[in-house]
Amino acid sequence: MPFAYMILIWTLSSMPDNAVVELPDSTVDSFVKESLHLVEFAILYLLLVGALLTTGKFSFRASLICGLIACGYGLLDEIHQSFVPARSATIIDFVKDVTGVLVASYFVMRAYRKHGFERIMGYFRG
Repeated sequence: MPFAYMILIWTLSSMPDNAVVELPDSTVDSFVKESLHLVEFAILYLLLVGALLTTGKFSFRASLICGLIACGYGLLDEIHQSFVPARSATIIDFVKDVTGVLVASYFVMRAYRKHGFERIMGYFRG
């Protein structure tokens, strides 16, 4: 799933920002699309963590690696967008990407420290 999601991010980043949806109110449209930076790479981080949970090899170090991969892909996405006509790349967008990953990782690690994902891991053990 993480790789399919990464392909989706890359594909959507290759299009103008209004190619998929454009809300009637430009202020709301801009706010929603800018806010998606916070969510987009947090989802990628969560998908990477989920993939690791299926192997039973989740740890603090693994979470850190997932976070670095998600943030690195956020940086790569911003660089990619700088070459796409009608798209832009900014440091602020990258900061939003990283912020989303950090918030998601905070909640994941908090839950992991509290109960080690026993219930979730039970679903994967069958």
